[in-house]
Amino acid sequence: MAKKCMVKKEEKRQKLTKQYKARRAKLKSILMDKETPMEERFEVMAQMAKLPRNSSAVRQHNRCELTGRPRAVYRKFKLCRIKLRELASSGQIPGMVKSSW
Repeated sequence: MAKKCMVKKEEKRQKLTKQYKARRAKLKSILMDKETPMEERFEVMAQMAKLPRNSSAVRQHNRCELTGRPRAVYRKFKLCRIKLRELASSGQIPGMVKSSW
């Protein structure tokens, strides 16, 4: 089981990302537009820097839905390798066949 504080921190990041998604997209579109004057782009860059760091989607980390483990997480199942193997062995994942595990 992962540390509860780390799982909570990850949940906070997800919440902030969702909250600031529209604002970040708007600022980023202005920033990426090459037609925008350089002075305005610098202002937009400063506004982006003022946003919370954890509101960036890049700072999120995949975690296992059951245990909160941060490493070896399969995106398709949102499970770590350990829990995936346990559930597959017991036949709880539809369509997954155990082959020489």
